[in-house]
Amino acid sequence: MSFEKIIRIPADRVGSLIGKAGKVKSQIEKTCLVKLAIDSESGEIEITSDGPIDQIEPFKAVEIVTAIGRGFSPEKAMKLMQEENLLHVIDLRDFAGKSPQQIERIKGRIIGEGGRARVNMENLTRTSICVYGKTVSIIGEQSQIKAAINAITSISSGSKHGSVYGKLEANRRKEKLDRLQLWEKRDV
Repeated sequence: MSFEKIIRIPADRVGSLIGKAGKVKSQIEKTCLVKLAIDSESGEIEITSDGPIDQIEPFKAVEIVTAIGRGFSPEKAMKLMQEENLLHVIDLRDFAGKSPQQIERIKGRIIGEGGRARVNMENLTRTSICVYGKTVSIIGEQSQIKAAINAITSISSGSKHGSVYGKLEANRRKEKLDRLQLWEKRDV
C-alpha cells in the first residue's frame, strides 16, 4: 500500500516550502519518509510515500505542508512532528462573512498593535498562532489549541482583549493546580 495526497498552498508560500537550495523540502521528505512533487506555478503539492499505510509520518507531512502554506515558518511547522502537536485552521469568514473590510478588522484585533495581542495569546496558551490571508492557524497540544480557539473566537466576536487575557490566565492557573494535584496524588 502507498500514500498519496494532493494539497494546494498559495503560490507565494511555495518558496518557503522549498527553502534555500531545497533544504526545507528535503528535510520534510527525510523526516516524514515522503516525496514532495511541487508545482510552483499553481501551488499544488503532491505528497507520496511507499511505506506502510499505517505510518503517521505521511499524515504529519500533510500537516507540515499545510502549516507552511498557512504562513508558519518551516521551523514552527516542524513542531508538528512532535506527536502531541496538532494544526488547527480557523476561517475568519465564519465571523466576518465575505466582507474584506470585516476580515481585515478582525485580523487587526487578533494581531493587535505591534503584534502584541497575538504574542500575548501565544504566551498564555503556549501555542504558535499565525494570521494569514482569511485564516488564523494554531499549532500546539489539543488542550492548548482549545484555549487559543476560545480566545480567538471571543476576540473575533468583539470581546475586550483584557477579559480574554483574564480568562486565559485563569485557565492557566487551573491547569497548574490540576498538575500539582496529580503530582501530590502520585505514589512515590
